[in-house]
Amino acid sequence: MSRLLRLLDVRPGGSEDSWIGPASGPEGKRAYGGQFMAQSLAAAARTVEPAKRPVTMHLQFLRGGEAGADVEYSVERVFDGRTAASRRVVSRQAGRMTTAATVSFSLPLPGPEHGHVEAFAEDPETLPRTGPPGPAPSMPLDEIDVRVVDDRSTGEFVRRLWWRVEVPVPDDPLLHDVITAYVCDVYMIDPALQVHGHSMTARTHRSGTTDSSIWFHRPVRADQWNLLETRSPAAARGRGVIVGSLVGADGAVAATLAQEGLIAEREQ
Repeated sequence: MSRLLRLLDVRPGGSEDSWIGPASGPEGKRAYGGQFMAQSLAAAARTVEPAKRPVTMHLQFLRGGEAGADVEYSVERVFDGRTAASRRVVSRQAGRMTTAATVSFSLPLPGPEHGHVEAFAEDPETLPRTGPPGPAPSMPLDEIDVRVVDDRSTGEFVRRLWWRVEVPVPDDPLLHDVITAYVCDVYMIDPALQVHGHSMTARTHRSGTTDSSIWFHRPVRADQWNLLETRSPAAARGRGVIVGSLVGADGAVAATLAQEGLIAEREQ
């Protein structure tokens, strides 16, 4: 099993509806937020019948996590209906709460559909393999191809982050959703600083994600090209908001994402 798939494979904990997420490493470093997103989603899904697919996830980051330590996830079965289910997931390290999430699941239902991109701005195959927009020591980047294009041509800062997993991924729709939650968190708050000519890597501001949300619309294929296009519509009071669309290789919008993050000036 690849490093990425091992990281996202939560195992049963010491009590009912308790799950353990493997450490991402390296020790002494702050844990990557996408790890908590993905492992929280995986833990919640372990308590829901497979026919019900994830549709919405909201996660609050309460404390910074330790990359070198396992994470315990406690799942509360909030609701189970005929077509829908809801779960609350709390993560802890060393007994301290680190994140709190709500995850909703639903059976696929017939209805009107829209959301399709007619043409992409570029072909990802022709782009250089940039990796994430900054250091990501917890991510197995030898298994994830990331190519980033930052565009200011319209006067608005837009980030187009192309990604795909380069290791074999089982044909399990849930696993592809979990990988999506993992990858799409990477430097997603950064555009809120880039609008003003700053960046997370410059460390001129205190920065970090406080809330993260995903709405899943269509199945995602993590082993094919996906485009995460993000922009920041507003920032104030030391916080910024980023919204994004995840578009599959077929041009269909597979998910909508939103994040709020801290982008406060450092005290002198």
